[in-house]
Amino acid sequence: MPKSISAARRTFLAGLLTATSLVLALSGCATYDVTAPADARADAPAADVKAKDAADAAAEDGNAPRGTAGDPVDCRKAKCVALTFDAGPSENTNRLLDILKKEKVHATFFMLGENHVEKRPAEVKRIDAEGHELANHTWSHQILTDIPAPSAKREMSRLQDAVRKITGKTPKLMRPPQGRTDETVSTISKDLGLAQVLWSVTAKDYQTNDSALITKRVLEQTERDGIILLHDIYRGTVPAVPGILKELKKRGYTIVTVSQLLSPAKPQPGMVYRP
Repeated sequence: MPKSISAARRTFLAGLLTATSLVLALSGCATYDVTAPADARADAPAADVKAKDAADAAAEDGNAPRGTAGDPVDCRKAKCVALTFDAGPSENTNRLLDILKKEKVHATFFMLGENHVEKRPAEVKRIDAEGHELANHTWSHQILTDIPAPSAKREMSRLQDAVRKITGKTPKLMRPPQGRTDETVSTISKDLGLAQVLWSVTAKDYQTNDSALITKRVLEQTERDGIILLHDIYRGTVPAVPGILKELKKRGYTIVTVSQLLSPAKPQPGMVYRP
């Protein structure tokens, strides 16, 4: 049973989880821990809640740095949505970063190693320097559930090492390719200090370069506490971003990184976060 489900939802889900557990047991399927952003926030340890409230108060008083992903955004109160980009950096990333900087928005970048991080360290440094969140999308986008455990571990750890070498920081978040995970992947993620992040909004921008269609798909699916999945490697995606941001702000959304969305909870290694 998931460990991070808020007390308010436990009773409601008890029957469903019991039935699901029975099906899993009969089929021999493995289980792993899953929680939603709102439940993670609700279940945050009291010490983390106190620390966030104090940090937010200091920032509001002008005693903490501003203009970074550490700004005092409180998704317990604000209507938040997390913006994420997969599979970069690419030749489009600098243009995307210009847009995000102009709009004063921070995002989470789930980066690939082979042909991306290894070839574009300058973009990785810029992502970090401008306050965005560095995250792991494996080294070569192999499906982690389809390969042996040692290979899956290498896929994740090699990207960790490359990002640390470039920025001095080690990602805390990982998005499994195609969102495919299982108990083994979760165990490896936990060992590497990585929380897993899925999504609730996809424009399927790998299917189209139509920026208007990408915008339409994102806006149709976005709800509070959602996680938007886009790719900064496709030609139609980056041109769609200004319109997406403008309309989301008009609708009252605060656009945040994944870690901001979860705060005051901290991403737990091995956990799967799914809206």
